[in-house]
Amino acid sequence: MAWVETGAGGYRVALDGDGKVVCRNAAGRELKSVPSKLGDDPVVTQLRQLAEWLDAHERRCQEDVERWMVRSLPVPAAVITAVWADVAWQNVLRDLVVTGADGEVAGFLRGADAERGLGLVDLDGDTVRLTDGEIRIPHPVLLPELDELREFAVELGVSQRVQQLYREVWHRPEETPGGTEVTTYAGGRYKELRELSGRCARLGYRVRGGSAVLPVVEDGRAVEARLWVGDYYEYDACETGSLSWAAPDGRVLPLAQVGPVAWSEGMRMAAALYAGRTIEGEEAA
Repeated sequence: MAWVETGAGGYRVALDGDGKVVCRNAAGRELKSVPSKLGDDPVVTQLRQLAEWLDAHERRCQEDVERWMVRSLPVPAAVITAVWADVAWQNVLRDLVVTGADGEVAGFLRGADAERGLGLVDLDGDTVRLTDGEIRIPHPVLLPELDELREFAVELGVSQRVQQLYREVWHRPEETPGGTEVTTYAGGRYKELRELSGRCARLGYRVRGGSAVLPVVEDGRAVEARLWVGDYYEYDACETGSLSWAAPDGRVLPLAQVGPVAWSEGMRMAAALYAGRTIEGEEAA
């Protein structure tokens, strides 16, 4: 840690590995907390502002990479090498499964260099270089050997900041049922609508027109998953309804036209909201 001297009493402050401001007294002993008299010290204020910025920056990095993954967007390799020196970006990108231009799994991302290309650990456990101009960070539902990749990741001691290998996935049945609705997670009862609305907010799902909605872009096509949650008074009892998918013009799609990523993400939303239901004798999750 880089210790910076404050304007009072020989105290020095720094940011620890968790982004918390820590303090030493003039004798060099680290204190349990920052003394209250340093609360308005300019150095302490600047460090706290820096910690807030770093935290927001890390969240933005994770949100961006997760969006690349959910959409399985092509990512220029030059972008990866340009941001790799940034620890926040590196922490989010490291150990993600990437594919090359041919769409085949290349391995786990471990490094990036403008001259030598991307460094990966391939599925044989060897360190290799990928020099393709573009890569993809595929959604896990698109990985054909997901279980094997998960097992190999355990052997490698892989820990992913962005949920990819360990993201819950739902595969659309080979024989897709007819109609436009899935009722697998319907009937999850909540004592009050505000509890269900609050769970939607905590999980990052917007509520519009009585439905929890999740926009998904797959192969350049926008789709919105919709799960009915109710448009009653906030203290009224309610329950989760059916799940459907709609095109940008509002047209509800036949289930056969829902892509694998949109299907998986919609089912993931429905399952998460159903899981918070009120069970007899228990509080809502």
